[in-house]
Amino acid sequence: MEMTNEILSRVQSSVRRAKNGAFYQKHFAAVEPGDIKSEADFLRLPFTGKEDLRGAYPLGLCAVPQEEIVRVHSSSGTTGTPVIIPYTQKDVDDWAGMFKRCYEMAGITKADRIQITPGYGLWTAGIGFQLGAERLGAMAVPMGPGNTDKQIQMMIDLKSTVLTATSSYALLLAEEITKRGLHDRIHLKKGVIGSERWGEKMRRRIAGELGVELFDIYGLTEIYGPGIGINCPLQEGMHLWSDYFFYEIINPQTGERVPEGEIGELVITTFEKEGAPLIRYRTHDLTRAIPGPCPCGSPYPRIAPLIGRSDDMVKVRGTIIYPSRVDELLSSIEGVSSEYQIMIDHLNGRDILTLFFESELTGGAKQAGLEAEVEAQFKARIGMTPSAKAVKVGELPRSEKKTTRIFDNRY
Repeated sequence: MEMTNEILSRVQSSVRRAKNGAFYQKHFAAVEPGDIKSEADFLRLPFTGKEDLRGAYPLGLCAVPQEEIVRVHSSSGTTGTPVIIPYTQKDVDDWAGMFKRCYEMAGITKADRIQITPGYGLWTAGIGFQLGAERLGAMAVPMGPGNTDKQIQMMIDLKSTVLTATSSYALLLAEEITKRGLHDRIHLKKGVIGSERWGEKMRRRIAGELGVELFDIYGLTEIYGPGIGINCPLQEGMHLWSDYFFYEIINPQTGERVPEGEIGELVITTFEKEGAPLIRYRTHDLTRAIPGPCPCGSPYPRIAPLIGRSDDMVKVRGTIIYPSRVDELLSSIEGVSSEYQIMIDHLNGRDILTLFFESELTGGAKQAGLEAEVEAQFKARIGMTPSAKAVKVGELPRSEKKTTRIFDNRY
């Protein structure tokens, strides 16, 4: 994303607001907004990381008088000190406007009925989907996660046309609807899926079993929540709402910008946030910028679908493994389903990686042949040989939220 004079001016304003809070008063102690006169000046600003935000717990990020805060949210992590993000009314309104824009990009209108299955509460997901639906003027069906019997009943009775969910729960619902033979009773046309990275094979399964057009929605609690970007119907990357923030893509090891089109870590600076402005925030999400305008005609820049997180990789016997690489590998092998699970153990002085994957071809020679093919392809494309184990479709756990796929038992 190009650094223009207008963007520099907006960065200066955001830094000025940020330094009203205790965190940035300390983090940017040697920085004054007027110092940022060029892109080189901007690049000298220190990054902000999640550990920094944890250190600001509970309200050290707050950059306005606390009586102006109308809501707080927290990221979905389950370990460590929570990250608390305060929101002013303007922040909530801006977020709702961005979410409405996402729905419109996906061709969703006020005539739609949007079934919301992500969780409510401190997590931003459910309430973000609802805010956008209300701003759009569509009917919101605020189910939250779980109670699959009731989810499907409401889907049928209220004739929901849009499903919003994590990819894991969308798959669970798709499998249940297929198992119960209810395809002719549902009215879904579109699915808006977020919160976790998902592979192409999983995408095809959900779209095929539900008969819907799928859209990737992007966001994170630290930067409003879901709704800061979405892919258009051409499915050629996710458009980011660059009128609300500036983004960079950096080498996660060096912190240097990568050339346009290369994979790196997404870094975001907010323009409009009042409650908790963030400057050069490292998302840890791995993606690449897609150069040039989108054929859809949207003026908003695009990034490629996320391939993983820079803090999500594991190293086994010297080989770095990203979940996205495993997705791609399994997607290319006929007979392998979308669901898998990796177990990493340290036995007899050696790291052992076991890859469980679902398949219809279980039992006998066909299973043995498929396992051998997965092992060979893993070695050829990722660089090490796992112990591959085929299990029946549906045997691996399904989740109503995010699915954990890698379990590292070495530590």
